Amino acid sequence: MELEILGMNFSCVLKSLSDGNFPNRDCLLPLISKILGYCIVAASTTVKLPQILKILKHSSVRGLSVAAFELEVVGYTIALSYCLHKGLPFSAYGELLFLLVQAIILVAIIYYFSQPLTAKTWIRPALYCAIAPTILGGRIDPVLFETLYASQHAIFFFARVPQIWKNFTNKSTGELSFLTFFMNFCGSLVRVFTSAQEDAPKSVILGSLIGVMTNGTLLSQILLYQKPPKKTDKKVQ
Repeated sequence: MELEILGMNFSCVLKSLSDGNFPNRDCLLPLISKILGYCIVAASTTVKLPQILKILKHSSVRGLSVAAFELEVVGYTIALSYCLHKGLPFSAYGELLFLLVQAIILVAIIYYFSQPLTAKTWIRPALYCAIAPTILGGRIDPVLFETLYASQHAIFFFARVPQIWKNFTNKSTGELSFLTFFMNFCGSLVRVFTSAQEDAPKSVILGSLIGVMTNGTLLSQILLYQKPPKKTDKKVQ
């Protein structure tokens, strides 16, 4: 009997268990991959929420690199477009949709708390709004599309470099959220496994590996530069 839910085939596992056997590797790993993929997609709906809430709570973008978050939006746009038009299963890339929406909201909030903004600053979002629909619609030459996707790995890498360098020079991570980057790191780590199981292109796996490296670096900086809580002197009665 076939039992398939959201592309996850439980038949092989259930048959093995009903026969009193533990499912073999070829039976179990694809199912685990699918489940983890959907877990990443579900978790991605709130990944950037801690960062957004931290900025709103302190009404500050201290220590945040605007360029880093802008480049992140560009990278998510390209990656999402590529996965859509390659016909990959939603469990293999679904988090990109939610991350893109949250990244755009985050950039808007950073702009708001970075007043006053110069005319040069508004050119970047205007260009994005003009070009993004074409990329998301896949209305570009296939060779150019492949080149663009290959470049998004560099985009994601250089999206992190300004923030990493700013943290290093300031010896502080400002308003960066530990929880957001912890989830980013874990998500990238798991995505390496799920991408391999879904037979995703090597370029997709490479992107996840870059995510592990850069998010891991930022996470270690947050742990290294966080200030210990101030001790309050107890009054002797």
